[in-house]
Amino acid sequence: MTATYPFSAVVGLADLKLALVLNAVSPRSGGVLVRGEKGTAKSTIVRALAAQLPPVDVLPGCRFACDPAAPDPECPDGPHRDGDHGVRRPAALVELPVGASEDRLAGSLDVERALTEGVKAFEPGLLAAAHRGVLYVDEVNLLHDHLVDLLLDAAAMGTCYVERESVSVRHAARFLLVGTMNPEEGELRPQLLDRFGLTVEVAASRDPEERAEVVRRRLAFEADPEAFAARWAAEEAGLASRIRTARDALSRVRLPDARLRQIAAVCAAFEVDGMRADLVTANTAIAHAAWQGRDAVTTDDVRAAARLALPHRRRRDPFDAPGLDEDLLDELLRKTAEDDGDDDPPGGCGNADSGPGGGPGDPDSEPGGGPEGTDGRAPAGTDGRSLAGEGAGEADSADGPGGVHAPGERAGGPDADVGGPGEGAGTAGRVRVAVAGAPHRVPLLQVPGLGDGEGAPGRRSRSRTRRGRATGSRRPRGSARDLHVTATLLAAAPRQRDRGRTGPGLLLRRDDLREVVREGREGNLVLFVVDASGSMAARRRMATVKTAVLSLLLDAYQRRDKVGLITFRGTGAELALPPTSSVETGAARLRALPTGGRTPLAAGLVKAAEVLHTERFRDPGRRPLLVVVTDGRATAGGDVNRAASLLAGTAAVVVDCEAGPVRLGLAGVLAARLGARLAPLAELTELDTVVRDHRKAG
Repeated sequence: MTATYPFSAVVGLADLKLALVLNAVSPRSGGVLVRGEKGTAKSTIVRALAAQLPPVDVLPGCRFACDPAAPDPECPDGPHRDGDHGVRRPAALVELPVGASEDRLAGSLDVERALTEGVKAFEPGLLAAAHRGVLYVDEVNLLHDHLVDLLLDAAAMGTCYVERESVSVRHAARFLLVGTMNPEEGELRPQLLDRFGLTVEVAASRDPEERAEVVRRRLAFEADPEAFAARWAAEEAGLASRIRTARDALSRVRLPDARLRQIAAVCAAFEVDGMRADLVTANTAIAHAAWQGRDAVTTDDVRAAARLALPHRRRRDPFDAPGLDEDLLDELLRKTAEDDGDDDPPGGCGNADSGPGGGPGDPDSEPGGGPEGTDGRAPAGTDGRSLAGEGAGEADSADGPGGVHAPGERAGGPDADVGGPGEGAGTAGRVRVAVAGAPHRVPLLQVPGLGDGEGAPGRRSRSRTRRGRATGSRRPRGSARDLHVTATLLAAAPRQRDRGRTGPGLLLRRDDLREVVREGREGNLVLFVVDASGSMAARRRMATVKTAVLSLLLDAYQRRDKVGLITFRGTGAELALPPTSSVETGAARLRALPTGGRTPLAAGLVKAAEVLHTERFRDPGRRPLLVVVTDGRATAGGDVNRAASLLAGTAAVVVDCEAGPVRLGLAGVLAARLGARLAPLAELTELDTVVRDHRKAG
């Protein structure tokens, strides 16, 4: 078997190492969420952690990894006999794929066998396999929300429940939960984010020497994995021994009342919601004290725990970035220590480890080591401010002399045209960035019709789904999972005499089975096509337009949509944001959007058709909704009628941005060409809740 990259050989990433080790010492810390850009060794270090966990004794033949010393009395493979001897094996590392189903995660009952053979057969899922080990979820932000809910509930309770058609199964599911995600691909909902105990931001080091050391070690590992692992065997053995020692000492660590008041004061001062933050911080501080070899929690333990447990719990707006003001944290710890009369002020050591052998968090324990861009502070540009309010008071940018302008104004005075009367010659390069206001709630826009059930789970358009209200039944297309008992019995009842039934039981066959047809909601691809030409800027409308689109982006976030952004100005159209689940990135691109130049409307529509064509192959189950934001003018770039024909059959909304006493109604003409719903910008908040049927007549 190929050797695993050693945990001790990972360069830097001190905060991440500490968070993982503290969870290995005490699973009560609540798991770790690792946020960071791609290529930062997130997966490598998580897989390396499992090798450092102490081996476990399990009962042979038990699919639920029962401990011979204390077998689960309700184990589905039980009852186990007293005195059964166990076998020792390494702690399991189980990976949950993004496309997993609920049955694969929690396990499934074979309802078909239960009805046709009278057998109660249960197939364990990944939660059972991860019991007493590590459950690793890569790209957890892309996992379906109901699976994340189920996963976190099991992690919190230590038990997995499976309920199917009056048959109930429960089994122990205690594991170290680790999730990794790239924020560029979309955020977790705040409610789910809060369920992870600790979170760590990781980024690649910008130090050339440190980056060279990372490459040097990786090349050595790939050349000879076994030899590389042997070089680090002593460090790995020392780390594993230290984790075992800390685990054994955990029950003897005291949490003094002064430290508990300190934890409560810090959580209250940072205005975190609920009490989960206090509990996680307390458990993590105890684990940190055990890791440091102390028998009582100190202020330094509280500080280390707070840096890991609080940043992600301070989000108030979906566009907020996690972050923690460490200067404020130190001030709070110092003040609470003084109020209690303690002589244990915060040492400011953060995550530094001490003692022989070093370990995670000790930069001196790694040649070429040092923090790999993770000092616990929010990354540059994410200081915790809400992106929704970001921009108020910012300077509008221009290529020439500018200054701070009110929303909708432009350099040169409120009545100056960026593009000039002709929006053409002599104005190239003169652009302005309008400032968006705070987003507001918008009505629901839907794709008409009923999805076929193959779409992405979400909260926008009606669709047949695996979760939702029952609307009927049908023959199963494969193995029967969600059985419709009443429909199954009704299908079998008329055939009992022909089958020769003589007893009280019902004779069932495979073709009697029916499964439930459910209707729920799906997520869509919402593609924005935004007019950024001079005709929009000249009438002070771009600030209002940006606010409206920002509000629609917020709505897309809440409804779990995928979003894309196309802008057109000057001589062509640009895909400013390829379709992604990261609406935060879309909001940032929108705010930085300049305006000015001619109006190539046809180019914008052609670009939209190209993007939608590509997405139909890339993500065929996600139905698109096109939102065109324009005043309908077209002063450059091709035939609008021909471009609109490329989008025939696509659900669309045209947001009419035309203003002023004299109106040409060009946006209405475009809506008719697209078969789209027309929504005046001024009435966006009063928009009808359903996009009308926009199939062309005939």
